[in-house]
Formats: sequence, C-alpha cells, structure tokens
Amino acid sequence: MAEDYLVRIGGLIRDARQNKGMSQAELATLLGTSQSAVTRFEAGKQNLTLDSLARISEALDAEFVALGKSGVEGAVHLRIDGGRQLSGEIDVKTSKNAAVALLCASLLNKGTTTLRSLARIEEVNRILEVLNSIGVVTEWLPDSNDLKITPPPVLDLAAMDEEAARRTRTVIMFLGPLLHETPSFQLPYAGGCNLGTRTVEPHLASLKHFGLDVIAHQGHYEATVTEENAEAADRAIVLTERGDTVTENALMAAARHPGWTTIRNASSNYMVQDLCFFLELLGVKVKGIGTTTLKVKGVSEINVDVEYSPSEDPIEAMSLIAAAVVTGSEITIRRSPIEFLEIELATLEQMGMKYTLSEEYHAANGKTRLVDITTHPGPLKAPADKIHPLPFPGLNIDNLPFFALIAACAEGTTTIHDWVYENRAIYLLELNKIGGQATLLDPHRVQITGPTRWRANEVACPPALRPGVVVLLAMLAAPGVSFLRNVYVINRGYEDLAERLNALGADVRPFRDI
Repeated sequence: MAEDYLVRIGGLIRDARQNKGMSQAELATLLGTSQSAVTRFEAGKQNLTLDSLARISEALDAEFVALGKSGVEGAVHLRIDGGRQLSGEIDVKTSKNAAVALLCASLLNKGTTTLRSLARIEEVNRILEVLNSIGVVTEWLPDSNDLKITPPPVLDLAAMDEEAARRTRTVIMFLGPLLHETPSFQLPYAGGCNLGTRTVEPHLASLKHFGLDVIAHQGHYEATVTEENAEAADRAIVLTERGDTVTENALMAAARHPGWTTIRNASSNYMVQDLCFFLELLGVKVKGIGTTTLKVKGVSEINVDVEYSPSEDPIEAMSLIAAAVVTGSEITIRRSPIEFLEIELATLEQMGMKYTLSEEYHAANGKTRLVDITTHPGPLKAPADKIHPLPFPGLNIDNLPFFALIAACAEGTTTIHDWVYENRAIYLLELNKIGGQATLLDPHRVQITGPTRWRANEVACPPALRPGVVVLLAMLAAPGVSFLRNVYVINRGYEDLAERLNALGADVRPFRDI
C-alpha cells in the first residue's frame, strides 16, 4: 500500500516537472540533490518526508499532498463524474483581469477605494498578499464580494512579500503606479501561468517616457525614476505591442502625470476599458476609450474615496459556452459582455452553433453592454479556415483554447493557431488523454479532429489557466469518473467553478489526498 502511494506521488512529481519543461537535472539543482535522487522520487522508490514534499512542491509550483480539513476550500484535486447533460441558468462573474488591474490601480489613490463584486480568486489573493505586505489595508466587507482598500501614508516596499509576488505576473503592473511614489524600488520577477517566454520589454519601453529606468538583476527588477518624470509636458507613446497589461501600465503611469499623454497602438480590450472607467472616477481625463488611441490628462495627486464595479468576464462566459457545447446542453449564460464575444459567437455560427440572445442591458459600471445567451445543442462542423486570435475586437487570445474543445465536438479537422504563446498549444494535447484527437504541428499550431468519444481518465492539470479549464470541461462530457490533479491554476482565475457547474447538473467534487 505504501509502495503504491509513493508510485502515485512519483507520477505526479514527474508530470508536474514535465509540464514545467524541466529536466530531472534541473529539478535536482533546485532541490540541492542528485539527479539519481529525483529519478528515485519519480519511480516511487524513495521515501518522502513532508519537508521534502514541501520543497518539491515549491520548486514545481504544484501541491502533491495537502494536510488539513476536507471540503471545497483549498481543495487540490477534482473528481468529475461525467457524461451528464447540463441545464438551467448561470451568472457570469466579474472579470479576473479587470480585478487585477484595478487592484494595481488602487495604488494611485491616497483615498479609500471600494471595488464591488470583485472576483474572489487565487490571483486576487496573491495580489492582496503583496498589497498587505507593503502596508495597504484590505477588507472584504461582510457577506459580499466587495473589497475595501485603504493605503498607508507611505508604502513599505522593502517589506514586499516576494513569494506571493513571484506567483503572479500582475506584479509587473506595479511599475506604472509606483514610479510616482519613490525614486527607486525593486520588484521580484513575475510568475503566473507557464506559457513560454513573455518579454517585459514593451512595458519598460513605454514607461521610459515617464522617466522610469529598469535593470534586470538576478531574481528582481531594479527600478529608478529620473527627474524627467516631474515635467508636465505633453507626450506621445507608441506601444510596440498592443498588449493589455502594457496598455494598463502606461495608463497608470499617465494617470498621475499632469500633462496630456497620448498612447497609440493601445489595447481596447475589456480590462483596459474597465481601468479607464475607474481612472475617470479618480479625476483623470481619458479620451478614446474603446479605441487604439487613448489620450490621458493626469493629475499629480489623487486622494478621493471612490467605489467601482468591474464588468463581467467574457472569458468566463466563453468557458460556459464551451461547457454547453461539449455536454450537448441548453443553458442560459446570464450577464455576458456581448461586445467582447461578438467575434467568438460569429465563429461559432460558422461552425453551425445555434443560440439566442436577450435584449441588451448594462453592467453595474453603467458602461458595459450585457446579454443573456441561451445555447441550443446540435451538430457542429469544422470551420473552413484556421481559428486564431487577434487584438480586440478580434477573437480573444484567452478564448482560443475553448475553440480547441469545441472543435473536438465538430465534424472534421480544425487548425488552432496560437501565435502568441510558445507552450500553450502543447497543453491542448492533454485532450488526447480523455479521448481527443489533437496533433501538434509546431509549438504554435495544433490540429483537432472530431467528433470525439470522450473517455474518463486521471490527468495532471496543465500549468496554464485556460488549458486547465479545457481539460476539466472535457471531463464533464466523458462518461465515468475522471480525476483532475493539482487544480490551483484553475482557482487562480475562476471562483467556485465546481459548485457553479454542479448547480447546472454536473458532478464535480473537490478532494484532498490526505
């Protein structure tokens, strides 16, 4: 029995290491041990103490054994009894990516910021840990998802929680607000999903216009601000990448620059629009919201008590559409931000999907257009052209993995082209473990052939948020009991996903090994 347990743990260690793209020798170096010891771990031929398991978990950013109370909170794995149709209605939660941008933007404000109906997810928790460590007081208001944020008179950047900061890429968006606070500071290297190389150069290039100079050292960024930032002259910035976080960083830098800043080749995506609406409440003038040219008139000091409600998450809405397709179900997905789903729905129409939309209404921010989407099951066919993402208003890069799942339900072969990330297409091959027919053409392109006869299996969750959810949703359609291991990455971006799917008729149960 003990040997079987060690073999199972060893297999999980091996899968997590391989998903990280790490060799046994590289893991051995991180652990301060030999490659032969790692070989014994993975073969289940080495007794493991809780201390050694903790060190391996930290090195691979994966939890293999969890001690503590059972139940939903903090669960590590999911048990899915699949093959069930879904039915009913479900509300889309507010946006993960808007939440993280707004938390960073709260650093611009010396007053109290209250964010309404915020997503209570692991990504938010990590940012709150970082904010708390530098002196920001955060409080979840009773019986709600409303968060009150109160800054200290002076931020204690030297006390930053580096472990929490390294587990999220969001920390890079501290650069824009913090350059107004201090002439020099350090930030840990950013982490988050394992999706391949994502250069921070576009961030640094845009912020140089505000006097920020950043040098990368071992494990951290060293940031210094020159006197150039004090000048109130108007300036124009051309972003070399129309990225969401790059645009957000430039916006936050411009928010407290007293002159006009023109940002060209800006992202006009949903989280950027939410940030713009929030900045307007802080007294910042923003022209061109929803376009690729933003004009920002900042204010040197911001000290206001403000409340804001971020809009709903189009990526979660797309996840729920994919859940309906893969299970052949009719469900109503309420509060879907239609402006950021129109290309996706048009693509689905070309594949033969049927759906109906309600009349439009507004999100709590008074700006974002929402609809209720009702899906209607029916046969799908592969599209004639490849499916690929583009900056908004094109198909969202984060929605692309869900089209791999949908393509697996369609008659014919679909090419999915993920030109942004080196690794994410590779993770879609995990669908093959539950019956899919996915073929990798190169690190950016995968072909999916359908329709698929899904089968239950035990799979380690890919270390990337959207591919992890894709595997989970496929398991909903696989008759029998499947196990999805180490789902922390899913909890980074989705709140109570198992419980909400169960309310539609799924059977997804979180559990721990011990």
